[in-house]
Amino acid sequence: MQSNVNRLSALRDIMRHSGTTLTALAPGAHMHWVLGYHPHPDERPTYLLVGPQVAAMVVPSVNAQDIGSRVDVPLHVWTDEDGPSAAIRSALVAVLPGGPVRVSLDETMRADAALLLLDQLNAAERCFATETVGALRMHKDDAEFAALKTAASAADHAMQAGFAALRPGLTERQVADAIRAGFAKKDTPSAFCLVASGPNGAFPHHSTGDRVLQTGDAVVIDIGGTTGGFPSDMTRMALVGQAPEGYDDVHGIVERALQAAMAAARPGVVAKSVDKAARDVITQASYGEYFVHRTGHGLGLEVHEPPYLTATSETILQEGMVFSIEPGIYLPGRFGIRLEEIVILRKDGPEILSSLPRAAFISA
Repeated sequence: MQSNVNRLSALRDIMRHSGTTLTALAPGAHMHWVLGYHPHPDERPTYLLVGPQVAAMVVPSVNAQDIGSRVDVPLHVWTDEDGPSAAIRSALVAVLPGGPVRVSLDETMRADAALLLLDQLNAAERCFATETVGALRMHKDDAEFAALKTAASAADHAMQAGFAALRPGLTERQVADAIRAGFAKKDTPSAFCLVASGPNGAFPHHSTGDRVLQTGDAVVIDIGGTTGGFPSDMTRMALVGQAPEGYDDVHGIVERALQAAMAAARPGVVAKSVDKAARDVITQASYGEYFVHRTGHGLGLEVHEPPYLTATSETILQEGMVFSIEPGIYLPGRFGIRLEEIVILRKDGPEILSSLPRAAFISA
């Protein structure tokens, strides 16, 4: 991965080009990308403040020693007794060059911490860090590609563990337990595990529960784990014995939609055109009203991050971006089908990270 010095330099370059004089980050993925570390987020305001030449952190005294041992950034420390206002002011004096301020504010920052900071900036022009750090995070490097591939391999193993456990009489929750055990064998904590059987599959974000699997169920399995700080995300379909009526036709439509989106995803194209490619296939098959979500999302330090492949996204896709392609059709009271691949966008198109086929797994 790029060094922290290189990432601070890249951040300052994009700040300069956008006329931004201050980037203010809270503990989370943006800060982690810049520093290679972030402290645990809590109610005590903590900031990384990056100016054109100088960076500083505002930290509570209870965490100062630990943070100071991990970062090479000057600390402005505040105590519970005095509060953070004076430390914020001193840090701003250190990092701001003077003149008008345009602040790029971490969109995930707690509202109380954001307002406390903005109160010190006297009506500064504001944008969100999606325009600065977020724009940089969309372009992965070779080390990030390798970490994401390792995470995808662990997810493949966990998905196969779920398939092996699948049988009538088990609950969704028991199948999810088998998937989590599969992740554990790869030293990968399970981040999420959606098992949606039968009619529950018609809910794209179903909460895995105690429904008992029955012969003839279609099962949506959407899983992810975190390996070395990087997540996986994949969705496959399984059938408990025979497929429900109409399943094969709908699965074929979703597969064609995914292939159309893959063919459309090329460096230089606008993200909404990839969404349109998938959506057109499903709409032309008369299922447009049942494709109820975007076609994809970025994947990096977070499971959901830019770029987003929506019907309105004007983001220009570029080589080195990593995102999902996941069209779906959800038929209320019957079943749902979603197929999801995570891809690295290469100069000649998407590279798929999973090695598992997209055909539905059929339990004995």
